[in-house]
Amino acid sequence: MEAITVRKATEADLDMLYQFEQGVINAERPFDVTLRPGLIHYYDLKALIHSPKAHLVVAESDNKVIASGYARIDESKPYLRHTHHAYLGFMYVVPEFRGRGVNEKIMDALKQWSKEQNLHELRLQVYENNAPAIRAYEKIGFAKHMVEMRFNLG
Repeated sequence: MEAITVRKATEADLDMLYQFEQGVINAERPFDVTLRPGLIHYYDLKALIHSPKAHLVVAESDNKVIASGYARIDESKPYLRHTHHAYLGFMYVVPEFRGRGVNEKIMDALKQWSKEQNLHELRLQVYENNAPAIRAYEKIGFAKHMVEMRFNLG
């Protein structure tokens, strides 16, 4: 098996990143009936690549991009002990590389960048019924914190 490396994403990666974005959306559709049908976008990928307040990375194997993720500096609520935290998103691994520790390598790179930004807390969101994702995040040390609830008046 080829070594897996993680690097900062560039604009040359955009075509693959747009495919990954649709992979994330398609994986999340069963968990969220409020997503509208058809092509949608969650992220401004070009802005994430160039933002000094974000770090978008990709994992490669044999010169092929196989995974992505980002950390973004967000302001924390004014009543918390910390003023800022790293919000993680766009965690995606191509299916044939899942279960091989690729997501952990992405997370390690994002943790390192977050520490370099003097951030001491990481946050992310995951759908409550997405048990595989929750297990993956718990495996690397994340813990459930709050549950977001909604009520459909329609």
